[in-house]
Amino acid sequence: MTETHATTGTGAPVFPPGRYGRRREPRRRRPWLVALLLAVVVAIGAVLSVRLYRQYGDPTYDAQVLRYTDVTDSQVAIEFRVTVPAGGEAICVVRARSRDGAEVGKAEVRVDAPPGESRPVTRYVLATTARPINGEVVRCRAA
Repeated sequence: MTETHATTGTGAPVFPPGRYGRRREPRRRRPWLVALLLAVVVAIGAVLSVRLYRQYGDPTYDAQVLRYTDVTDSQVAIEFRVTVPAGGEAICVVRARSRDGAEVGKAEVRVDAPPGESRPVTRYVLATTARPINGEVVRCRAA
C-alpha cells in the first residue's frame, strides 16, 4: 500500500489546488494598538468623570456635628456646622437613630449663612418617635 499525503505527518496540511479558494497569510498582531486604544478610553473616562464631578458634585457643602443634647423620649437637639459659600444657603437632612439602629426622626433643615460667613453653626431640635441615642447630619446640598 502506498502512502498518500493524508497519511504522511509533514505538519502543515496540504490542500488540493483550487478547491478551497485562496489561503490568507496570517495577519500580524498589534498589541500596542490595543494598549493605545485602551489608554485613550481610560483618559477620556477620567476627563469625563472629573468634568461631571465639578459640574454635579457638591464638595462645598460639608457638615460636621458638633454635639447632640437634650435627648428625651421624643426629641434630640442637634448642633452642627456647615461649610457653605460665603453668605450662601444650604438644606441639610438630619436624623436620629434608636439603640437598635432604626431611624426614629428625620427632617430637612435650612441653613442660612450671614453675609461674609462660610461656616454657620445651626441648632435644630428634632422630634422623634422613640428615644434616640444620637443625632446626625446625613447630607447637605445647595438651597
